[in-house]
Amino acid sequence: MPSSQTHFLDSKHALEHLKEYKRRDGLSIMDLMDSTIHGGLTYNDFLLLPGKIDFPASDVFTESKITRNVVLKTPFISSPMDTVTETDMAIAMALLGGLGVIHHNQSPESQAAMVRAVKRHENGFIADPVVLAPTNIVEDVLDIKARLGFCGIPITDTGRLGGKLVGIVTARDIQFRDHNAPLHEVMTRDLVTAQQGITLSEANHILRDSKKGKLPIVDSEGRLISLLARSDLLKNQSYPLASKNPESKQLYAAAAVGTRPSDRERLTLLAEAGLDIVVLDSSQGNSVYQIEMIQWIKQTFPHLEVIAGNVVTREQAASLIGAGADALRVGMGSGSICITQEIMAVGRPQATAVYSVAEFASKFGVPVIADGGVGNVGHIVKAIALGAGAVMMGGLLAGTEEAPGEYFYHEGKRVKAYRGMGSLEAMEQGAVAKGSSASNANKGSSSSSGSSKYPVPKQPGIVENAATSRYFSESSAVKVAQGVSGDVQDKGSVKAFLPYLYVGVQHSLQDVGVKSVKALQEGVKEGQVRFELRTASAQVEGGVHGLNSYTKRLFA
Repeated sequence: MPSSQTHFLDSKHALEHLKEYKRRDGLSIMDLMDSTIHGGLTYNDFLLLPGKIDFPASDVFTESKITRNVVLKTPFISSPMDTVTETDMAIAMALLGGLGVIHHNQSPESQAAMVRAVKRHENGFIADPVVLAPTNIVEDVLDIKARLGFCGIPITDTGRLGGKLVGIVTARDIQFRDHNAPLHEVMTRDLVTAQQGITLSEANHILRDSKKGKLPIVDSEGRLISLLARSDLLKNQSYPLASKNPESKQLYAAAAVGTRPSDRERLTLLAEAGLDIVVLDSSQGNSVYQIEMIQWIKQTFPHLEVIAGNVVTREQAASLIGAGADALRVGMGSGSICITQEIMAVGRPQATAVYSVAEFASKFGVPVIADGGVGNVGHIVKAIALGAGAVMMGGLLAGTEEAPGEYFYHEGKRVKAYRGMGSLEAMEQGAVAKGSSASNANKGSSSSSGSSKYPVPKQPGIVENAATSRYFSESSAVKVAQGVSGDVQDKGSVKAFLPYLYVGVQHSLQDVGVKSVKALQEGVKEGQVRFELRTASAQVEGGVHGLNSYTKRLFA
C-alpha cells in the first residue's frame, strides 16, 4: 500500500513565514468600529487579541491623562451620584490614584464642605492652616476637631497666619482640661520649627527626626508662614499612587455642577473651597446652556479644569471642544441603572460612542472619560483601548463602605441602595410633600418610611435638585424617569476593591503585550493591537458555563 508523506515547513522559519500573510490576525480598530458593517458595539461585543509577554505585570504603567492638564496614576473615576460619591469616596479614590467626583444633589454649602475636607486630607506645605490665638479656649479646639477631624493647631499672637508663632496645641495638651481654659495655659511652647524657603524633602526629614506631629514654617522674624503635618508624611508612604496637585501637594478635588444660573453661585463656593476639577453634569451635553457655562467658567475661573458632557457623537463633541472643554465625558444610556435608551430612544452603544468621540477629540488634545457600562476589569481595559483616558464608575463602586447610605438586608444579602440620577427617587430628593411644611418634610427624611436607605442631605432644609436639572426636567409637570432605583451587594471597602481593579488592569495589559496605557493606545492606532468580534455563542463560551453551581471570588 503506497504511503503518503506530508511535507512540513522548517519550524525555524515560522516567524519569517508569518510575514507572508497580507494582514495581521484579527481586526484593526477601524475594521472593528465600522458601524456601517457591524452596527453599534458594546464592550461585550469584542475582545482584544493577546500579544507577547516579555515583562512582569508589575512593570505595567497605568498613568493616564484625564483632562488637558491633569494626569492620574490609575484610570479610575467615581461617578457624581448621590449613592456613590461624597467625602469618604472622594478621599479614598484620590489616595488610591483615582478621582472622586462629589455629587451636587445637595446644598452648595454641603458640597463645598466636602471639597474642603478632601483638600485638607493630605497636604504638602499647608498654606492656609487653621490658626488660633492664646486667648481662645479649649472648647474652640474641640469644635475644630469635631468639624475638621484634627486638633494640632498653631497659636500665633494675632490668631492669624502671619502672626508671631507662640505655641501649638495638640490632642494631648487638651486632654482632661476644662473646656473654658485659655490656650495660653495649655499650649506647648517648646517648638521645633523650620525656616521659610526650606524644601518639602528637607522639611520631611526634620519632621521625621523631631518625632513631632506638626512642623511650623516661620520667617526670619518668627512669623508663621505655613505648616507641615506628620500624618501627611505617613500617607505618602501608605499611598504612593495618590492623585495630588503637583503644586500644592494636596489631593485633587473634583465636583459636579449643573448648567443653570444658580450653579454659577454654587461653583463660586466650590472654587473658594479649593476645587481643582469641575464636571458639568448633563445627560445631553450639547446644549446652549453648557456651552455658555463652559465659556463663563473659563473667563471666571481659568485655573479650573472643565470636564464637559455627556456626549456620544463627534458633532456633540465639537461644540464642547470649541467652547473650551478640557475633557469630555462619554456615555448616554449605558449605565446599569439608566433607561434613557429604552425610554427616550436616544443614545449610543458605549464602545462605539467612546471610540468615535475619542478619535475626534484626540486631534485637539482633549481626553475623554468613558462613563457607564463598566462592569468589570475587562470593560475598563476595552474603554482605554478605544481611546478613553479613564473610566467613570457608578454601579461598580456602589455598595462599598465609602459609598453614601447605610447597609440593609434584602433577600438575605447585605446591600446598599443604588439609584440612577434620572430615577424618580433622585428627582424627588429635597422636594416637599404636598400638604406638608418644609420642616415636616425634613423630619420625614430620617424616618423609617422606606426612603431612609438613601443618603440624607447633610444640611437641613430643601436642597436644589441636581437630577431634574441634569435631565432638563425642572419645569415639567410630569417627571419622566430615565433611571431606576435598586440595591447592590456589599463589596467591602474601596481600599481593597480599587487595588484589585488596578492589578487586574496591569495583568490585562500584560496579556496584550504592552507596558503602559500610552503604549496600548498607540498600538491600537498603529494596528499592532488587534481585536476580534464576539458572536452571542462566543460570549457564552467566554463566561462561566457547564457547571451545576459555582462561587465567583474576584480577588483575595
